[in-house]
Amino acid sequence: MSQKSYDNSPSVYLIPTPIGNLDDRTDRSVKTLELVDVIFSEDTRITGEYLSKLGIKKKLISSNDHNEDETKIEAIKYLDDGKNIGIVTDRGTPIISDPGYKIVEECIKKGYNVIPLPGANAFVPALIASGINPAPFMFYGFLNAKKSKREKELSLLKDYTFTIIFYEAPHRIIDMLESLKEVFGDRIISVSRELTKLHEEIYRGTITEVISELQANEIRGEFVIVCSGKEKNNNYDNLSIDEHINLYLEDGKDLKEAMKLVAKDRNKSKSDIYKEYYSKR
Repeated sequence: MSQKSYDNSPSVYLIPTPIGNLDDRTDRSVKTLELVDVIFSEDTRITGEYLSKLGIKKKLISSNDHNEDETKIEAIKYLDDGKNIGIVTDRGTPIISDPGYKIVEECIKKGYNVIPLPGANAFVPALIASGINPAPFMFYGFLNAKKSKREKELSLLKDYTFTIIFYEAPHRIIDMLESLKEVFGDRIISVSRELTKLHEEIYRGTITEVISELQANEIRGEFVIVCSGKEKNNNYDNLSIDEHINLYLEDGKDLKEAMKLVAKDRNKSKSDIYKEYYSKR
């Protein structure tokens, strides 16, 4: 039985799978796996094992970073034939630092429905358990494995004041954190590993402290790094009133709110800021 959605046309379903604990699967994701006609998966062996535990048998097609230019064409053929397709990654939500983007892009170009299902991922649990300001944040994913390129990437991110989230493999985690410290300075971070699994751990502290803790333990599992943003410069003495107000205007505040915030920053009355601002106009 095929599942039709939206306008009763064939559709692409982005189906999350548990990142460790099987109880994190959703009823909707299981029903969708049962109803799609074919599943494009990052690793058919891992997906096959998961489906076997659910008692589901489906045609699986391997779709990864190396063959996605070919599999996107195959996906369109299935949709053209009136079939619904599912896309899964090994663990978690597809396309987040995993294959699937090219298939989705092609399906959208061809006018097919792309339907995302909510579900398990690693970076949201890591963020909410980090103790680091969660908003705003940037999800960056994996940095380059090569030190020089990795540090070049980090140099483009070092001045952002919002929280940044990275993924890293166990054999590169120490090198990655050392690069992070070299470029960002010794910021507060959270490093989570084996989320939702039996040996789940979260390390919190400065980069130096976390590196020391990791080196004292066995480094295994996939890692999520939550890094605090660059501290805002709260010394406004070098800014004119206009420049100070413009900082808040650029941040989306209206003029009245910007003046109120500037008065608070400078420990002055709103009327003083108002007079000084308009005296030059």
